[in-house]
Amino acid sequence: MNRITILGALLLALLLPGPLRAAEVLVLTLEGPIGPASQSYVEQGLARAQADGAELVLLRLDTPGGLMESMRGIVSAILAADRPVVTYVAPSGARAASAGTYILYASHLAAMAPATHVGAATPVAIGGSAAGEGASAMERKRVNDAVAYLHGLATLRGRNVEWAEQAVREAASIDAAEALALGVVEVVAPSTEALLSALDGRTVTLAEGRSVTLATQAAQVVAYDPDWRIQLLAVLTDPNVAYILLLLGIYGLIFEFSSPGALLPGVAGAISLMLALFAFQVLPINYAGAALILLGVVLMVAEAFVPSFGALGLGGIAALVVGSVILLDTQAPGFGLSPALITAVALFSLLLLAALIAAVARHRQLKVVSGAEQMVGSRAVALAAFQAQGQVRAHGEIWRAHSTRPVAKGQPLTITAIDGLTLTVVPDDTGDPGHV
Repeated sequence: MNRITILGALLLALLLPGPLRAAEVLVLTLEGPIGPASQSYVEQGLARAQADGAELVLLRLDTPGGLMESMRGIVSAILAADRPVVTYVAPSGARAASAGTYILYASHLAAMAPATHVGAATPVAIGGSAAGEGASAMERKRVNDAVAYLHGLATLRGRNVEWAEQAVREAASIDAAEALALGVVEVVAPSTEALLSALDGRTVTLAEGRSVTLATQAAQVVAYDPDWRIQLLAVLTDPNVAYILLLLGIYGLIFEFSSPGALLPGVAGAISLMLALFAFQVLPINYAGAALILLGVVLMVAEAFVPSFGALGLGGIAALVVGSVILLDTQAPGFGLSPALITAVALFSLLLLAALIAAVARHRQLKVVSGAEQMVGSRAVALAAFQAQGQVRAHGEIWRAHSTRPVAKGQPLTITAIDGLTLTVVPDDTGDPGHV
């Protein structure tokens, strides 16, 4: 082969296109309550999809609801995304309740697996009154705000506006078949493969007004898992974990202050308290509840130093329980303290208080071994014979002594009273000097 032939082959290879890369679908999975960790996970996933040039982001959703602020953060991230976002309520039996309904409506395309349901989007802090008769002005304000928010998302995505209002005002819920018939979702698909096949060729409009036609028929599905930081955030923002960290931090610092130099309780308590404060920074806590918990612990500790016969300790336990119940200012699913945990903490505190009171009672029954009180009843010996006044040796020391009976030199004596530096003694007829 001559040089011209080789050069022509190289030129042809450069001009011909190489093998095309298959479209990539980045799959995010949201399961459980929507919280700060969920928001961070979705935001990172959308950034990853943009960096990798993914065809679309597929958000698999199964949630009972969650925090309103975290939900709004996820919705804002979806609305601003430069990649199409498809929310898929899956697998069968999953739900997009409460906050999940807003996320589903915000997505460019919405899909559900058979035997799933969506709805119940009434703000849970309102309780059962919703916006009906008897609802307060604040409750009606919250409902109307939620209605307007979901109404705007429905209008933007061209979905059923009337049912969106029912989902908020009446907590309405529907299954996948009804959602498709009512125009709440675009697709019902039993699997991810079937969903991608159904999405192929559909056109969506992104935030900047750019229209994108999806090519997902042979797309490569790539799962995006949360990194360790998001997983740690998910653990720390669990209300029960944050509550335990708070108590460990308070108890650890109190123990360190009462026993300076122990170091380990103080270090562990400080770290636990910092982690708890970080968690409560992103959780909707009631500061009155936190103050009651702190007051309760302080009162229980004060029981060890103030003779209140259990009054301070019982008051502390009551403050601890009440503070724990009202600590989280929300009724969002998955973001309340477990009643079993509160009960366990109360019982543990009650047992600790009982042990403390028993220890104090035993301590008061012990014989005095120091000070003037321990002299009464102990032995002494006369240094010289005397009547009425003289000197005696007691506990290795020389004391002035008074006796109503004559005392002989070296006679064993029993101390019956002490007045300043003068002992009142009586002769000990047993003749046993004991320890003097």
